Amino acid sequence: MTPHWHPSPNFGDRRNALQPALVVLHYTAMAGAGAALARLCDPEAEVSSHYLIGADGTLWQMVREADRAWHAGAGTWCGLEDINSRSIGIELDNRGDHPFSEPQMATLEALLPEIMARWGIGPAGVIGHSDMAPGRKCDPGPRFDWARLARLGLALPHAPQSGCAIDPEGFRAMALRAGYPTEATEADLLSAVRHRVRPWGRGPLTQEDMDALAGFVAAHEAVPA
Repeated sequence: MTPHWHPSPNFGDRRNALQPALVVLHYTAMAGAGAALARLCDPEAEVSSHYLIGADGTLWQMVREADRAWHAGAGTWCGLEDINSRSIGIELDNRGDHPFSEPQMATLEALLPEIMARWGIGPAGVIGHSDMAPGRKCDPGPRFDWARLARLGLALPHAPQSGCAIDPEGFRAMALRAGYPTEATEADLLSAVRHRVRPWGRGPLTQEDMDALAGFVAAHEAVPA
């Protein structure tokens, strides 16, 4: 794809010669793509992303993929820190309280394979902001259709499997095996996992949560190291 080039001053070199191994998906939580584009290119805001996809499917690029955009912030995935140096950031024009549009998803589904091919990133490397920063971030949120990406091989599938009995410590152990941060609280971890594999879940930990996470872990561990 050929994006509209709209450079942001908010970037730097990837540290320690790191290269992208992840794609982190976000929502903008702003009124529209114009407002998001202005903020992501505002030097005082000190935030950016490599790409922004508008609700109408328009694609902008603000930072070269080889450079380190400031989109992820504090957090870890699979025990790794400095996610900004390890990732490509994609912002989706969405407030977080409504579905993602068909044109927007179509653009994302065209862009992701190109990024993944360029950097050798597999489906396990496509994560949400809330995956790496539970509690601090909740995007792309429960409205995002992870199953749709998984069907196209652009994210890990999460078909439920028989997990252990309802047990908060067992749930945490499985979440850590999937890549979630060790420092997340029980409530934040449950919320982040539900956003990814069971967005309709509510209330205390259930057997359905255990089984959904077990399926996600199995898919994660089936990926060759």
